[in-house]
Amino acid sequence: MSTGDLLNFQPSELKFPFELKKQSSCSMQLTNKTDKHVAFKVKTTNPRKYCVRPNAGIVLPRSTCNVTVTMQAQKETLLDMQCKDKFLLQSVSAPDGATSKDITPEMFNKEEGKVVEEFKLRVVYIPANPPSPVPEESEEGSPSSASVAEKEKQNSLLFDSVSRSLEASKQKSSEAWSAISKLTEEKASALQENQKLRQELELAKKEFNKSGAGGFSLLFVAVFGLLGVLFGYLIKKT
Repeated sequence: MSTGDLLNFQPSELKFPFELKKQSSCSMQLTNKTDKHVAFKVKTTNPRKYCVRPNAGIVLPRSTCNVTVTMQAQKETLLDMQCKDKFLLQSVSAPDGATSKDITPEMFNKEEGKVVEEFKLRVVYIPANPPSPVPEESEEGSPSSASVAEKEKQNSLLFDSVSRSLEASKQKSSEAWSAISKLTEEKASALQENQKLRQELELAKKEFNKSGAGGFSLLFVAVFGLLGVLFGYLIKKT
């Protein structure tokens, strides 16, 4: 920030993003540090190249005013990106209640007993698309130790994550095979019980046929019924 008795203004130089065949703009902020009205005027050494809005005006007491400077699209670039254009900011006390319509060129004439402040601003071109920063390297041309440590940390975290995922998958697969094995054993056992009951039933029928009894004894009926219930239960379970 540059400061005077009447106005403070920033920035102290005008920086324009430079790109061929495209306009670019920058702005200034003028601050009236007094209790009086202050008139200002902006001049440039190359008026055809720049447009200043407003190029003159009144800054009210203890208030601010923004000025926008637009550079017209350029057809040629400068090899060294150096610009010789300059701007001049003039300021002077104005009567109370003055407006921009009351400003005249004579107000900024230097006369005895009148303070006319003048500030010169230079123009600076900056690349519109600056190159991406290149990672710093050590003297041997290898990446810095901080970058290597960060990459190692990221690789370690990735390895741990993959290992946990594989372990979880392995555990789930083991549990599934265990459940399948258990069901297979239970099915085989049920089939054996079923076959055993069939054999006992056939044996009971043969014994009954040999006895030649005209009817079933209560005990045989009870045993036969129990075997039927167990047989049905096992068949349903399998």
